[in-house]
Amino acid sequence: MGVLAQLGLIFAVGTLSAALTGLLRRYALARGIIDVPNARSSHALPTPRGGGVAIVLGTALALPALWAAEVIAPAQLWALLGAGGAVAVVGFADDHGHIAARWRLLAHFSAAVWALAWLGGLPPVPFFTALQMPGWVGAVFGALYLVWMLNLYNFMDGIDGIAGVEAVCACLGGAALYLLSGHPALSLLPLVLAAAVAGFLCWNFPPAKIFMGDAGSGFLGITLGVLSLQAGWVSPQLFWAWVILLGVFVTDATMTLLRRLLRGEKLYQAHRSHAYQHAARHFGGHRPVTLAVAAINLLWLLPLALWVGTGKMAAIAGVPIAYAPLLLLAFRFRAGAAEAG
Repeated sequence: MGVLAQLGLIFAVGTLSAALTGLLRRYALARGIIDVPNARSSHALPTPRGGGVAIVLGTALALPALWAAEVIAPAQLWALLGAGGAVAVVGFADDHGHIAARWRLLAHFSAAVWALAWLGGLPPVPFFTALQMPGWVGAVFGALYLVWMLNLYNFMDGIDGIAGVEAVCACLGGAALYLLSGHPALSLLPLVLAAAVAGFLCWNFPPAKIFMGDAGSGFLGITLGVLSLQAGWVSPQLFWAWVILLGVFVTDATMTLLRRLLRGEKLYQAHRSHAYQHAARHFGGHRPVTLAVAAINLLWLLPLALWVGTGKMAAIAGVPIAYAPLLLLAFRFRAGAAEAG
Protein backbone atom coordinates (compact mmCIF):
# COMPACT_ATOMS: atom_id res chain seq x y z
CA MET A 1 0.00 0.00 0.00
CA GLY A 2 1.48 3.34 -1.10
CA VAL A 3 1.92 6.33 1.14
CA LEU A 4 -1.00 8.24 -0.40
CA ALA A 5 -3.27 5.23 0.00
CA GLN A 6 -2.21 4.89 3.63
CA LEU A 7 -2.90 8.56 4.31
CA GLY A 8 -6.25 8.26 2.56
CA LEU A 9 -7.22 5.27 4.68
CA ILE A 10 -6.22 7.02 7.91
CA PHE A 11 -8.18 10.14 6.95
CA ALA A 12 -11.22 8.09 5.88
CA VAL A 13 -11.27 6.14 9.17
CA GLY A 14 -11.01 9.32 11.24
CA THR A 15 -13.75 11.06 9.25
CA LEU A 16 -16.04 8.03 9.39
CA SER A 17 -15.53 7.68 13.14
CA ALA A 18 -16.37 11.33 13.77
CA ALA A 19 -19.52 11.10 11.61
CA LEU A 20 -20.63 7.85 13.24
CA THR A 21 -20.12 9.30 16.71
CA GLY A 22 -22.49 12.13 15.84
CA LEU A 23 -25.10 9.64 14.62
CA LEU A 24 -24.63 7.49 17.73
CA ARG A 25 -25.21 10.56 19.90
CA ARG A 26 -28.54 11.16 18.19
CA TYR A 27 -29.41 7.47 18.57
CA ALA A 28 -28.53 7.48 22.29
CA LEU A 29 -30.59 10.61 22.93
CA ALA A 30 -33.57 9.13 21.05
CA ARG A 31 -33.35 5.81 22.93
CA GLY A 32 -32.66 7.34 26.33
CA ILE A 33 -29.21 5.72 26.61
CA ILE A 34 -28.01 8.34 29.06
CA ASP A 35 -25.56 8.36 31.95
CA VAL A 36 -27.40 10.21 34.70
CA PRO A 37 -25.05 11.57 37.41
CA ASN A 38 -25.19 9.97 40.83
CA ALA A 39 -23.07 9.96 43.97
CA ARG A 40 -20.47 7.73 42.30
CA SER A 41 -20.26 9.67 39.02
CA SER A 42 -17.41 11.90 37.90
CA HIS A 43 -19.65 14.04 35.66
CA ALA A 44 -22.30 16.58 36.56
CA LEU A 45 -24.68 16.55 33.58
CA PRO A 46 -26.73 13.75 31.97
CA THR A 47 -24.72 12.60 28.94
CA PRO A 48 -25.46 10.04 26.21
CA ARG A 49 -23.15 7.02 26.08
CA GLY A 50 -22.13 4.42 23.52
CA GLY A 51 -20.07 6.60 21.19
CA GLY A 52 -17.20 4.12 21.30
CA VAL A 53 -19.10 1.96 18.80
CA ALA A 54 -17.77 4.39 16.18
CA ILE A 55 -14.23 3.36 17.11
CA VAL A 56 -15.18 -0.31 16.74
CA LEU A 57 -16.84 0.13 13.34
CA GLY A 58 -14.16 2.44 11.96
CA THR A 59 -11.40 0.02 12.90
CA ALA A 60 -13.29 -3.13 11.90
CA LEU A 61 -14.05 -1.76 8.43
CA ALA A 62 -10.39 -0.89 7.90
CA LEU A 63 -8.99 -4.28 8.98
CA PRO A 64 -9.98 -6.19 5.79
CA ALA A 65 -8.33 -3.45 3.72
CA LEU A 66 -5.14 -3.82 5.75
CA TRP A 67 -5.28 -7.60 5.23
CA ALA A 68 -5.90 -7.23 1.48
CA ALA A 69 -2.88 -4.92 1.24
CA GLU A 70 -0.82 -7.51 3.18
CA VAL A 71 -0.21 -5.03 6.00
CA ILE A 72 -1.54 -7.53 8.54
CA ALA A 73 -1.58 -11.34 8.41
CA PRO A 74 -4.81 -13.37 8.39
CA ALA A 75 -4.12 -14.53 11.97
CA GLN A 76 -3.95 -10.94 13.22
CA LEU A 77 -7.08 -10.03 11.27
CA TRP A 78 -9.12 -12.82 12.87
CA ALA A 79 -7.62 -12.26 16.31
CA LEU A 80 -8.64 -8.60 16.27
CA LEU A 81 -12.02 -9.00 14.57
CA GLY A 82 -13.08 -11.98 16.66
CA ALA A 83 -11.89 -10.85 20.08
CA GLY A 84 -12.59 -7.15 19.63
CA GLY A 85 -15.95 -7.77 17.99
CA ALA A 86 -17.14 -10.15 20.70
CA VAL A 87 -16.13 -7.77 23.48
CA ALA A 88 -17.79 -4.85 21.69
CA VAL A 89 -21.06 -6.75 21.23
CA VAL A 90 -21.21 -7.67 24.92
CA GLY A 91 -20.34 -4.10 25.88
CA PHE A 92 -22.99 -2.72 23.51
CA ALA A 93 -25.61 -4.99 25.10
CA ASP A 94 -24.49 -3.92 28.57
CA ASP A 95 -24.70 -0.24 27.56
CA HIS A 96 -28.35 -0.82 26.59
CA GLY A 97 -29.32 -2.75 29.70
CA HIS A 98 -27.42 -4.88 32.15
CA ILE A 99 -25.49 -8.12 31.76
CA ALA A 100 -24.43 -9.92 34.92
CA ALA A 101 -20.74 -9.61 35.73
CA ARG A 102 -20.16 -13.37 35.48
CA TRP A 103 -21.45 -13.47 31.89
CA ARG A 104 -19.39 -10.45 30.90
CA LEU A 105 -16.31 -12.08 32.40
CA LEU A 106 -17.01 -15.34 30.57
CA ALA A 107 -17.25 -13.43 27.30
CA HIS A 108 -14.02 -11.59 28.09
CA PHE A 109 -12.09 -14.79 28.74
CA SER A 110 -13.55 -16.41 25.64
CA ALA A 111 -12.38 -13.44 23.55
CA ALA A 112 -8.92 -13.62 25.12
CA VAL A 113 -8.60 -17.35 24.36
CA TRP A 114 -9.72 -16.71 20.77
CA ALA A 115 -7.07 -14.01 20.31
CA LEU A 116 -4.31 -16.13 21.84
CA ALA A 117 -5.23 -19.09 19.64
CA TRP A 118 -4.83 -17.00 16.49
CA LEU A 119 -1.66 -15.27 17.71
CA GLY A 120 0.00 -18.56 18.62
CA GLY A 121 -0.04 -17.95 22.36
CA LEU A 122 2.35 -15.80 24.33
CA PRO A 123 5.32 -14.35 22.44
CA PRO A 124 8.87 -15.49 23.31
CA VAL A 125 9.50 -12.63 25.72
CA PRO A 126 12.05 -13.67 28.41
CA PHE A 127 9.60 -13.03 31.27
CA PHE A 128 7.10 -15.38 29.63
CA THR A 129 9.53 -18.23 28.91
CA ALA A 130 9.00 -20.04 32.20
CA LEU A 131 5.26 -19.61 31.83
CA GLN A 132 5.21 -21.50 28.54
CA MET A 133 6.13 -24.83 30.21
CA PRO A 134 3.70 -26.44 30.67
CA GLY A 135 1.67 -24.77 27.94
CA TRP A 136 -1.51 -24.35 29.96
CA VAL A 137 0.31 -22.06 32.42
CA GLY A 138 1.23 -19.69 29.64
CA ALA A 139 -2.29 -19.86 28.21
CA VAL A 140 -3.80 -18.93 31.57
CA PHE A 141 -1.33 -16.09 32.06
CA GLY A 142 -1.98 -14.79 28.55
CA ALA A 143 -5.75 -14.86 29.06
CA LEU A 144 -5.43 -13.07 32.40
CA TYR A 145 -3.22 -10.43 30.77
CA LEU A 146 -5.72 -9.70 27.99
CA VAL A 147 -8.74 -9.74 30.33
CA TRP A 148 -7.00 -7.36 32.70
CA MET A 149 -6.05 -5.01 29.85
CA LEU A 150 -9.69 -5.06 28.73
CA ASN A 151 -11.12 -4.37 32.16
CA LEU A 152 -8.55 -1.82 33.27
CA TYR A 153 -9.42 0.21 30.18
CA ASN A 154 -13.05 0.04 31.16
CA PHE A 155 -12.19 1.11 34.72
CA MET A 156 -10.09 4.05 33.49
CA ASP A 157 -12.79 5.41 31.19
CA GLY A 158 -14.23 7.62 33.89
CA ILE A 159 -13.63 11.25 32.94
CA ASP A 160 -13.98 13.12 29.66
CA GLY A 161 -11.38 12.31 27.03
CA ILE A 162 -8.98 10.28 29.15
CA ALA A 163 -9.49 6.88 27.49
CA GLY A 164 -9.35 8.39 24.01
CA VAL A 165 -6.23 10.42 24.73
CA GLU A 166 -4.50 7.37 26.21
CA ALA A 167 -5.29 5.27 23.13
CA VAL A 168 -4.18 7.94 20.65
CA CYS A 169 -0.90 8.51 22.50
CA ALA A 170 -0.20 4.77 22.80
CA CYS A 171 -0.98 4.13 19.14
CA LEU A 172 1.10 7.05 17.89
CA GLY A 173 3.92 5.84 20.14
CA GLY A 174 3.53 2.30 18.79
CA ALA A 175 3.68 3.56 15.22
CA ALA A 176 6.84 5.53 16.01
CA LEU A 177 8.35 2.41 17.59
CA TYR A 178 7.81 0.39 14.42
CA LEU A 179 9.17 3.12 12.19
CA LEU A 180 12.35 3.59 14.24
CA SER A 181 12.96 -0.12 14.86
CA GLY A 182 12.93 -1.09 11.21
CA HIS A 183 9.34 -2.36 10.86
CA PRO A 184 7.58 0.52 9.06
CA ALA A 185 4.81 -1.66 7.58
CA LEU A 186 3.55 -2.45 11.09
CA SER A 187 2.94 1.22 11.88
CA LEU A 188 -0.22 1.51 9.77
CA LEU A 189 -2.50 -0.54 12.05
CA PRO A 190 -1.90 1.57 15.19
CA LEU A 191 -2.24 4.72 13.07
CA VAL A 192 -5.63 3.52 11.81
CA LEU A 193 -6.76 2.79 15.37
CA ALA A 194 -5.49 6.23 16.47
CA ALA A 195 -7.53 7.83 13.67
CA ALA A 196 -10.69 5.98 14.74
CA VAL A 197 -10.21 7.15 18.32
CA ALA A 198 -9.39 10.71 17.23
CA GLY A 199 -12.68 10.92 15.34
CA PHE A 200 -14.53 9.91 18.50
CA LEU A 201 -12.47 12.36 20.58
CA CYS A 202 -13.91 15.23 18.55
CA TRP A 203 -17.08 14.57 20.55
CA ASN A 204 -15.60 13.26 23.78
CA PHE A 205 -12.87 15.78 24.62
CA PRO A 206 -13.81 17.79 27.73
CA PRO A 207 -16.58 18.78 28.03
CA ALA A 208 -17.83 15.52 26.51
CA LYS A 209 -20.94 15.48 24.34
CA ILE A 210 -21.05 11.66 24.44
CA PHE A 211 -19.30 8.96 26.47
CA MET A 212 -17.43 5.97 25.09
CA GLY A 213 -19.41 3.24 26.82
CA ASP A 214 -18.37 -0.34 27.53
CA ALA A 215 -18.40 -1.34 23.86
CA GLY A 216 -15.67 1.14 23.03
CA SER A 217 -13.56 0.86 26.17
CA GLY A 218 -13.59 -2.95 26.14
CA PHE A 219 -12.71 -3.02 22.44
CA LEU A 220 -9.80 -0.64 22.98
CA GLY A 221 -8.52 -2.56 25.98
CA ILE A 222 -8.36 -5.95 24.30
CA THR A 223 -7.15 -4.48 20.99
CA LEU A 224 -4.24 -2.70 22.66
CA GLY A 225 -3.48 -5.89 24.58
CA VAL A 226 -3.41 -7.89 21.33
CA LEU A 227 -1.20 -5.27 19.67
CA SER A 228 1.28 -5.47 22.54
CA LEU A 229 1.45 -9.29 22.28
CA GLN A 230 1.81 -9.06 18.51
CA ALA A 231 4.70 -6.66 19.05
CA GLY A 232 6.31 -9.25 21.32
CA TRP A 233 6.30 -11.75 18.46
CA VAL A 234 8.24 -9.22 16.39
CA SER A 235 10.73 -8.38 19.13
CA PRO A 236 10.68 -8.81 22.94
CA GLN A 237 11.75 -5.22 23.57
CA LEU A 238 8.78 -3.98 21.51
CA PHE A 239 6.39 -5.71 23.89
CA TRP A 240 7.97 -3.96 26.88
CA ALA A 241 7.86 -0.68 24.98
CA TRP A 242 4.07 -1.07 24.63
CA VAL A 243 3.84 -1.84 28.35
CA ILE A 244 5.64 1.45 29.00
CA LEU A 245 3.32 3.36 26.66
CA LEU A 246 0.27 2.09 28.57
CA GLY A 247 1.84 2.77 31.98
CA VAL A 248 -0.56 5.48 33.18
CA PHE A 249 -3.59 3.21 32.91
CA VAL A 250 -1.82 0.07 34.12
CA THR A 251 -0.47 1.79 37.24
CA ASP A 252 -3.64 3.60 38.31
CA ALA A 253 -5.99 0.68 37.63
CA THR A 254 -3.78 -1.96 39.24
CA MET A 255 -3.04 0.05 42.39
CA THR A 256 -6.70 0.97 42.76
CA LEU A 257 -7.77 -2.66 42.35
CA LEU A 258 -5.28 -3.91 44.95
CA ARG A 259 -6.26 -1.33 47.56
CA ARG A 260 -9.97 -2.03 47.07
CA LEU A 261 -9.31 -5.76 47.36
CA LEU A 262 -7.49 -5.21 50.64
CA ARG A 263 -10.51 -3.30 51.96
CA GLY A 264 -12.79 -6.14 50.95
CA GLU A 265 -14.84 -4.04 48.51
CA LYS A 266 -16.84 -5.55 45.66
CA LEU A 267 -14.77 -5.02 42.53
CA TYR A 268 -17.78 -4.70 40.23
CA GLN A 269 -19.31 -1.93 42.37
CA ALA A 270 -19.08 1.58 40.90
CA HIS A 271 -16.69 3.93 42.68
CA ARG A 272 -14.66 7.14 42.30
CA SER A 273 -11.38 6.08 43.89
CA HIS A 274 -8.99 5.99 40.94
CA ALA A 275 -6.10 8.43 41.10
CA TYR A 276 -7.35 10.25 38.00
CA GLN A 277 -10.77 10.71 39.64
CA HIS A 278 -9.24 12.09 42.83
CA ALA A 279 -7.09 14.35 40.65
CA ALA A 280 -10.10 15.62 38.68
CA ARG A 281 -11.80 16.65 41.91
CA HIS A 282 -8.57 18.21 43.19
CA PHE A 283 -8.09 20.32 40.06
CA GLY A 284 -11.78 21.11 39.65
CA GLY A 285 -12.37 19.53 36.25
CA HIS A 286 -11.61 16.81 33.75
CA ARG A 287 -9.59 18.77 31.20
CA PRO A 288 -6.48 19.41 33.35
CA VAL A 289 -6.18 15.70 34.17
CA THR A 290 -6.76 14.53 30.60
CA LEU A 291 -4.16 17.00 29.31
CA ALA A 292 -1.75 15.91 32.06
CA VAL A 293 -2.13 12.28 30.95
CA ALA A 294 -1.30 13.33 27.39
CA ALA A 295 1.77 15.23 28.61
CA ILE A 296 3.01 12.28 30.68
CA ASN A 297 2.54 9.96 27.73
CA LEU A 298 4.31 12.15 25.20
CA LEU A 299 7.04 13.76 27.29
CA TRP A 300 7.96 10.93 29.69
CA LEU A 301 6.72 7.52 28.57
CA LEU A 302 7.19 7.88 24.81
CA PRO A 303 10.94 8.69 24.94
CA LEU A 304 11.55 5.80 27.33
CA ALA A 305 9.48 3.44 25.18
CA LEU A 306 11.49 4.46 22.12
CA TRP A 307 14.78 3.83 23.94
CA VAL A 308 13.64 0.39 25.06
CA GLY A 309 11.98 -0.49 21.75
CA THR A 310 15.04 0.41 19.68
CA GLY A 311 17.40 -1.48 21.98
CA LYS A 312 19.15 1.56 23.47
CA MET A 313 18.00 0.66 26.99
CA ALA A 314 17.29 -2.75 28.49
CA ALA A 315 13.67 -3.38 29.45
CA ILE A 316 14.75 -4.51 32.92
CA ALA A 317 15.88 -0.91 33.51
CA GLY A 318 13.47 0.98 31.28
CA VAL A 319 10.20 -0.37 32.67
CA PRO A 320 11.00 0.41 36.36
CA ILE A 321 12.33 3.85 35.43
CA ALA A 322 9.14 4.59 33.47
CA TYR A 323 6.80 3.31 36.18
CA ALA A 324 8.51 4.79 39.26
CA PRO A 325 7.09 8.33 38.92
CA LEU A 326 3.73 6.89 37.86
CA LEU A 327 3.57 4.98 41.14
CA LEU A 328 4.47 8.13 43.04
CA LEU A 329 1.70 10.05 41.28
CA ALA A 330 -0.75 7.25 42.02
CA PHE A 331 0.17 7.46 45.71
CA ARG A 332 0.02 11.26 45.62
CA PHE A 333 -3.51 11.20 44.22
CA ARG A 334 -4.61 8.36 46.49
CA ALA A 335 -5.32 5.62 43.93
CA GLY A 336 -7.76 3.21 45.52
CA ALA A 337 -8.38 5.33 48.62
CA ALA A 338 -12.00 5.82 49.59
CA GLU A 339 -13.38 9.26 48.78
CA ALA A 340 -13.34 11.53 51.81
CA GLY A 341 -16.73 12.44 53.18
